[in-house]
Amino acid sequence: MKKHVFGACVAASTALTPVWANAQVTIDWWHAMGGELGELLEDVAANFNASQSEFEVRPSFRGTYTETMTGAIAAFRAQQQPHIVQVFEVGTGTMMAAEGATYPIYQLMADYDVPFDPSAYLPAVVGYYTDPDGNMLSFPFNSSTPIMYYNKDVFEAAGLDPETPPTTWSELEAAAEAIQSSGAAPCAFTTRWPSWVQLENLLALHNLPLGTQLNGFAGFDAELIFNQHEVLVRHWDNLHAWQQADTFRWAGGGAGPDAGPLFYSSECAILMESSAGRAGVLRNSEFEVGFGMLPYYDDVSGAPQNSIIGGATLWVLRGKTESEYEGVARFFEYLSLPEVQAQWHQDTGYLPITQASFDLTTEQGYYDANPGADISIRQMNLNEPTENSKGLRFGSFVQIRDIISEEMESVMTGAKTGQQAADDAVSRGNALLREFEAAMN
Repeated sequence: MKKHVFGACVAASTALTPVWANAQVTIDWWHAMGGELGELLEDVAANFNASQSEFEVRPSFRGTYTETMTGAIAAFRAQQQPHIVQVFEVGTGTMMAAEGATYPIYQLMADYDVPFDPSAYLPAVVGYYTDPDGNMLSFPFNSSTPIMYYNKDVFEAAGLDPETPPTTWSELEAAAEAIQSSGAAPCAFTTRWPSWVQLENLLALHNLPLGTQLNGFAGFDAELIFNQHEVLVRHWDNLHAWQQADTFRWAGGGAGPDAGPLFYSSECAILMESSAGRAGVLRNSEFEVGFGMLPYYDDVSGAPQNSIIGGATLWVLRGKTESEYEGVARFFEYLSLPEVQAQWHQDTGYLPITQASFDLTTEQGYYDANPGADISIRQMNLNEPTENSKGLRFGSFVQIRDIISEEMESVMTGAKTGQQAADDAVSRGNALLREFEAAMN
């Protein structure tokens, strides 16, 4: 097996690590999943540990995605890093820029002679986490995409077909009029994750670039250009008009924390939320829930294209022993098993990231027994991903998302037009991109 040496400090810490011939090798896994998802993640690790006796994976909850990523980077500098860290999709650019700190997955699996076939993964998943040469850098673990959840009881009370959700924004607007005029619900829809859903995925579904350099995949000198798209500006202005008419309820920036309660209480009939929110939606809703794809503007040529993923992948950090890295590779091999992936998908609502796990889930009759559970997969695979719908990879995008949410909120309050807010979001975001680029040089 290949031995890696990464600077005097890391080499020294590695050399001082004892390797006992018969001792169980411990693998530390820092993650950002609390609550029920955290319990399910713990189960995955426990099942791996029970499947063999050489390695023990120890999961450790480290707060939000941002806190987990920044904590791991700080730990690396202090030579106290875990073997594996869970990083959300918008942290990919930051992790790629941390040269010398990460051990690319394609290289890890090859170095330890563990089977790993990127073609086994869904194209939209593989594309997001590969370098320009097509090499996978991190291990896809929990991938999701936003979908539409709707209240079938409200639809029926409004005289709408509860089995037919709106597919376009014009259809949603017509459904909203029926819902409000009938008194079936005070508001038609709300959204979580406004940047992810109402900008990033909106542009992907309409095959429009968020920025230059292939949405950041081709280099850190990318610039944001989403303010140039008429459909995005129109959409933000529409959201404001719908907010004024109480058709739409702004549920806050960032994660849109108030959106769930608005839907669960039947205050709003439609919720745009991550596919990974399925279990929580079903658990908290006392009405029959329907599922649909995100709406699109049907006057835009080529729409809908495909949605893009959220969620996170597992990155491996440098500075550990060969026996520990062998354990990491074996753990990833275990995570790739169709039955493991299928169970994770069915338990959580995250995408089945391999074709084999999707096929197994189908064979098991899960989609027949759970109508709508395949909406996310179908939406992700509407068309082969393009340069505009492959995803995005910008430095500092965690902070840029906050800026986008702030500017969107200024539209909702009437302080700015959609164009003014988009222009300001691009200007502020590009300033952060230039700072990030300068730090990389």
